[in-house]
Amino acid sequence: MGAVHQLLMEFGKEEAVKADVDRRVIEAAAAYLASEESEIGFLYSGWAQAALPHRRLPDDAPWQVITNHVTLLVQPGMRPGKPPVSIGVPYGSRARLILLYLQSEALRTGRRDISLGRSLHAWLRRLGIPIGGRSMQDVRDQAERISRCRMSFDVMQGNRLGLANQTILDTAMFVKGDGDSPGDQFIETATLSEVFFNQLKRHPVPIEESAIKQIANNSLALDVYCWLAYRLHVLNAPTPISWSALKEQFGQGFGRLDHFRKQFRHTLVMALSVYPAASVDVHERGVTLNPSPAPVAPKTLRLATVGGRAPAKR
Repeated sequence: MGAVHQLLMEFGKEEAVKADVDRRVIEAAAAYLASEESEIGFLYSGWAQAALPHRRLPDDAPWQVITNHVTLLVQPGMRPGKPPVSIGVPYGSRARLILLYLQSEALRTGRRDISLGRSLHAWLRRLGIPIGGRSMQDVRDQAERISRCRMSFDVMQGNRLGLANQTILDTAMFVKGDGDSPGDQFIETATLSEVFFNQLKRHPVPIEESAIKQIANNSLALDVYCWLAYRLHVLNAPTPISWSALKEQFGQGFGRLDHFRKQFRHTLVMALSVYPAASVDVHERGVTLNPSPAPVAPKTLRLATVGGRAPAKR
């Protein structure tokens, strides 16, 4: 268990906040430990290795992340008109949460068709995301961007490429009304593309929704948490990762390595606040990932995938 969690377990939140630790980290860790929710979410392993941008890009700009094993390319979609309008690639925490919902529901139900509307609203509420006003406008905007864009993963498997040049969705997640955004409505279902759904079933990464809830507004922390959930439990020995490799995967929006390094250190602490079993060492050359239990125990995962309910955290 990490130092923050040990502090909370031994002395409680009131004493922990007096320590020299970012209060937001204490709050996230305390809320995670206190949560009795046990829902399990899933994402395709490619998203744990390459992710969407954190901030809005120019509407006609593509997005690309290249790592040792995965290349993600996102091409902005077009909205019909005279002339057609490029609407930009999805970005930020809301886009990540929508994609996580779609993938989690697909694996829970075993179907490519995913219910939206009330189901999506209920899931956002569960994560503490408001569903009215500006927040819902952001959700609608990201839903349209996801629906219209083309996302492709090139996955290296030895000398072969895996999933490539595929859209994530076969059907859109919205209906455009005649007026402004208040006239937009979600349709009843969205459909994952068959190729992406098959890859998701072969390579799922299980995560805890109670962890996602505490970092739901921090897109970089979401990426780091999912990466750790994917990497740590399969390691056989401590694995060093250099700062330059970390910046290549997580820090394309940073011009200078020292600026990224400072931000990543803080974000890593936030991600670890909701992953108590994770063991990661930070040093001058980068970080070292140590073999650690997965955030979702195998028994709990079996219960979740057969429709049972997992036990609450203790």
